[in-house]
Amino acid sequence: MKAIRVHQHGGPDVLAYENFELGEPGPGEVRVRNRAIGVNFVDIYLRSGAYPPPQLPFIPGKEGAGEVVSVGHDVEGFKPGDRVAYAEALGAYAEEHNVPARVLVHLPEDIDFETGAAMMLKGLTAQYLLRRTFRVEAGHTLLVHAAAGGVGLILTQWAKHLGAKVIGTVGSPEKAELARANGADYVIDYGKENFATRVLEITEGEGVDVVYDSIGKATFEGSLDSLRPFGHFVSFGAASGSIPPFDITTLAQKGSLYATWPLLPAHLSRREDVLAMSKDLFDVVARGAVNIRVHARLPLAEAAEAHRRLEGRQTTGALVLLP
Repeated sequence: MKAIRVHQHGGPDVLAYENFELGEPGPGEVRVRNRAIGVNFVDIYLRSGAYPPPQLPFIPGKEGAGEVVSVGHDVEGFKPGDRVAYAEALGAYAEEHNVPARVLVHLPEDIDFETGAAMMLKGLTAQYLLRRTFRVEAGHTLLVHAAAGGVGLILTQWAKHLGAKVIGTVGSPEKAELARANGADYVIDYGKENFATRVLEITEGEGVDVVYDSIGKATFEGSLDSLRPFGHFVSFGAASGSIPPFDITTLAQKGSLYATWPLLPAHLSRREDVLAMSKDLFDVVARGAVNIRVHARLPLAEAAEAHRRLEGRQTTGALVLLP
């Protein structure tokens, strides 16, 4: 079969499209024929070495959707031909993938493979951010950075469904229009305005209840300045670079703030949580409360181009690779 493999860390050019022999699924694994594969920033972090992979060479990619080919020993609940989707299973950039059954779920018939591949990692991230990290309720005010990105669009729509007010930041007029079309009440172009100053203007000096920040270094200080007393700073990415070490008393000085960096794998460590979180995500998509936007579809062989677009912030919504 064909797969993308990384033999050394570096830029997009290290993504090699080559032949790879996949063994039979082991105990607790399900062999999935990928019909679509999601592209995410975590793939870039692993490719570059910012996050260390288990070994070199490795196959990147953590989410996909397709059909069950075969099942390993002791696997129950799946059979050949089942439509499935998964997240947090390294090795997705391939025609077929042995996926741990623990993170595999049945894909509803009314969700196509491309949407399934585009929604699992990003959608489950939005789920734990909104429902488990800071439980958003009607009346809350949120600041969502990169509001026109893959996670940002889902966060915005879902938060509006919950009755919250959403302030989004973007990097261009086109992205501002998209964020508004997906429910953002206010949109700030951080290339033209100081977003923290604008947030305080919008909230009449009160600040927001929670900031969801996937940008990192470039937005950290402004994010803290955008929060109300006892507000929550939730970091879940570092598109601009890692947040530098800081004195924890800064949180006290800026209003007794809470700061956290939760990770999706921790939330998916128990099978019951995988099922409950996926059901929550599928429900809001089925109701039409959240629309999963697929920005572009590229052949698996063009994974390097997908990474260039994502790193260059040329995307809105999700990128998927098609084997």
